[in-house]
Amino acid sequence: MIVLGLESSCDETAAAVVTADGKILSNVVLSQIEEHAPFGGVVPEIAARAHVTQMDKLARQAVEEAGISFQDLDGVAATAGPGLIGGVLVGLMTAKSISAVCDIPLIGVNHLEGHALTVRMTDNVAFPYLLLLVSGGHSQILVVEGVGQFRRLGTTIDDAVGEAFDKTAKMLGLGFPGGPAVEKASKEGNADRFDLPRPMKGKPGCDFSFSGLKTAVRHSLESLPEPVSDQDKADLAASFQKAATEALISRVQQAVKIFKADYPDADTLVVAGGVAANQALRHKLNELADKHQLKLTVPPPALCTDNGAMIAWAGVEHLKLGQTSPLDLAARARWPLDPDAEPAPFAGHKA
Repeated sequence: MIVLGLESSCDETAAAVVTADGKILSNVVLSQIEEHAPFGGVVPEIAARAHVTQMDKLARQAVEEAGISFQDLDGVAATAGPGLIGGVLVGLMTAKSISAVCDIPLIGVNHLEGHALTVRMTDNVAFPYLLLLVSGGHSQILVVEGVGQFRRLGTTIDDAVGEAFDKTAKMLGLGFPGGPAVEKASKEGNADRFDLPRPMKGKPGCDFSFSGLKTAVRHSLESLPEPVSDQDKADLAASFQKAATEALISRVQQAVKIFKADYPDADTLVVAGGVAANQALRHKLNELADKHQLKLTVPPPALCTDNGAMIAWAGVEHLKLGQTSPLDLAARARWPLDPDAEPAPFAGHKA
């Protein structure tokens, strides 16, 4: 079984070809960082236009690099949501065209499930496992019970942690994307200089909140005398990263207790999404996993950020179960992994 995967939910145009045994035959990603950098964040209209001009080229390139033809494909998968709707439409319509012309199944994939299932491709992780999903658009803790089977234990009630990293980087003038920029600056900083809040730490449940932390960074920055030095920025970046990491760890610890009580024989904690590349977070998650006799599993850095391989693999997982999508499948800006979970008050599509 060979599946082509297309991803276009945000600011990466991506295509990949993956086999049923998890071999990545090609994985092409075109970043739009330069286009969005002047704005300090992703501009939906710019992203959509870039996807329109590049998606068909990348799909062709992925197939050629895999050493196959479109006729060799057993299915085509594409992100059908959640995400910036203009971009999602581009990838999904391209996949529908390939499906119709090549007479192969279409699999509409939840972008978040692509992140969630990546470790089954890279590390053959068995169900169930506990997942911390952290990216620019989402911060969630879920129990992954099977393909298409998720139980949400916690979500952000306002901003995602990756969004907080991006906004902090923008306030400090560190560049875009914010996650790597803040992490780089923090290595030269004093993480104890600024007393920033750890939102939700110690409270019941597993939900996150990062809006207040982001505001505290702004207030701390405004309290500094002009001109703000590079050391000031490094100290504030380090203090923010430490606060965000401790807030995340406190909520994951709550989730681990629930997970272990429900699945005493399960032994894997997974972290996925772009923020999973942060080394400070990984270090703290490793300590937490060791404490609770869990194995921490993280996809390779190139598969933490948005990519086509994760979408192709999710397509493989669904295709193995005989699950395909109709050609009139609609793109969705919001698509929760656990539709039965309580709505988060101010999270919108991030929940």
